[in-house]
Amino acid sequence: MTTPVTIIGAGLGGLTLARVLHVHGVPVTVHEAEASPEARAQGGMLDIHDYNGQLALDAAGLTGEFGRIVLDGRQAMRVLGEDGTVLLDLPDDGTGGRPEAQRGELRRLLLDSLPAGTVHWGHRVAGVRALGGGRHEVTFAEGSSVTTSLLVGADGAWSKVRPALSDALPGYVGTAFVETYLYDADTRHPDAAQAVGGGTMAAPASSRGRGIQAHRERGGTLHAYVTFTESLEWFADIDFTERAAATTRIAAEFPGWAPELTALIVESDTTPVLRPHYALPIGHRWERVPGVTLLGDAAHLAAPDGEGANWAMYDGAELGKAIAARPGDAEAALTEYEQAMFSRSAKAAAESAELATALADGNPAQTLIELFSGFRQRADPA
Repeated sequence: MTTPVTIIGAGLGGLTLARVLHVHGVPVTVHEAEASPEARAQGGMLDIHDYNGQLALDAAGLTGEFGRIVLDGRQAMRVLGEDGTVLLDLPDDGTGGRPEAQRGELRRLLLDSLPAGTVHWGHRVAGVRALGGGRHEVTFAEGSSVTTSLLVGADGAWSKVRPALSDALPGYVGTAFVETYLYDADTRHPDAAQAVGGGTMAAPASSRGRGIQAHRERGGTLHAYVTFTESLEWFADIDFTERAAATTRIAAEFPGWAPELTALIVESDTTPVLRPHYALPIGHRWERVPGVTLLGDAAHLAAPDGEGANWAMYDGAELGKAIAARPGDAEAALTEYEQAMFSRSAKAAAESAELATALADGNPAQTLIELFSGFRQRADPA
């Protein structure tokens, strides 16, 4: 089967690209390794920023629909000390600069905006082969294949499309999250719920590379991210299949912390999940290869900083607009897109690394206070 534009990966970036192409009447197919839209949980809250993610939604013609899935009050931000002292408490002021929504609901919105059959589920890529003339053959694990004249890798950190352009591989950056969930928190975990407040809470340690962050999600769920700066070997000593043992071991790394904060660990209603952080080299780029490109984490994976999904969506929108604006000249579209993407992704990665250094080497609580306060000032410069 031959298709004009083939996207590998039905994440937020790939789906945004598909939607923008659809809006402009460009035929597109998406191939996704997952068996169905419900095959796995899609992660927690996303704050969609007015300088990238919201611009992408506007290009996709979905700004109004997005507004209906925004969770009111979740732009509230607070910073706590290890003893539970509130160091910063910013309520949701309704400015809309960084509205919060559930990742799964945003993905569903994008899926529902596409014609039935656009996404081909259960198609795990086995390999990509250049055929010449800008055409590529994509082979899937179940034995089928497609030939395409324009291939886009939107397939994340461990992209199967990236080797067609680059030998770069993600490397572990030395930090990781341990994720926990507390359900029906206002009733069942009131102390933790009060500590988190109505939106985002961060409690960084003053030393030892530790911290606890949490979001209030839909339905009174608290989604916590326990932060560590450790080697992968250090985590290998923790049995993450045993909830009680794992949460006890993780909580032991926070001696003297306020019980309402450590409750986000020890009272978890789920088995904690380890999420190591990987990144591609800052400034990752490649020479133009006809007929193929990358977006999002496949192109510029960075450690979590609240920007990854936003930039992936922005990549998708910008690539879609470039393709639509140059019918019959895909190479000009890809060249324009890549040059702009290389520049902005290198800048974003450098800023992310600078923030990580400030959090590790300085006063992390003060760094976060300045960061959160800066968000609010940019949203309301008056």
